[in-house]
Amino acid sequence: MLDNKEGQAVPNVTFKTRVNNDWVDVTTQSLFENKTVVVFSLPGAFTPTCSSTHLPRYNELANVLANNGVDEIVCLSVNDTFVMNAWLSDQDAENITVIPDGNGEFSEGMGMLVDKQDIGFGKRSWRYSMLVKNGIIDKMFIEPNKPGDPFEVSDADTMLEYINCEAKAPVDVSLFSKVGCPHCTRAKDLLTSKGLVYEEIIIGSDASLLSLRAMTGQTTVPQVFIAGQHIGGADELETHFA
Repeated sequence: MLDNKEGQAVPNVTFKTRVNNDWVDVTTQSLFENKTVVVFSLPGAFTPTCSSTHLPRYNELANVLANNGVDEIVCLSVNDTFVMNAWLSDQDAENITVIPDGNGEFSEGMGMLVDKQDIGFGKRSWRYSMLVKNGIIDKMFIEPNKPGDPFEVSDADTMLEYINCEAKAPVDVSLFSKVGCPHCTRAKDLLTSKGLVYEEIIIGSDASLLSLRAMTGQTTVPQVFIAGQHIGGADELETHFA
């Protein structure tokens, strides 16, 4: 049975973390005291859903969550600190604090430690998210207790809607570019001036010219997409905003 612990204090645990080649003890008090913290817990670093969706979306919505009173976003998993640090680096998720619950003490205290021996994982955390205010659990979103690894309610968008149902998620923006392209710089500066965060796809390293042509029908850069709409180059982007 998965426990909903809304209204209760988070478990009192000391996490063993590694920072700049030094061991650093992180307590639940230091994580949660006098702060509003979003926590999302997952079965394992580097696993498919965790890497493709769960962590990246929290990282994307970090600024919006911060604007709505969240001081920190914590990702927790029953992994050691070396694995968690390597995963954070691989994900380039600069807005997330990863916490290794290596012995499963926090997950057990939350009533979320589950047996995944059937897939060789041993004891792991069930997938859930929660909003913690000054160490007290305000809200929990626990994935349904059914086979596999359900991912239906612990996502970042559900959490944001709970915190502020009128908050707007950032618009998805992608930009194809080439190194040294002055028109690409102009487009990037324009997006930044409008307060838009964008994903830059560099031709030659992140994608090929064939990919650019297949997606846009063009062979020149920049090529900008906003909310799924192909805008075009820097001149078209200026017209779009005008």
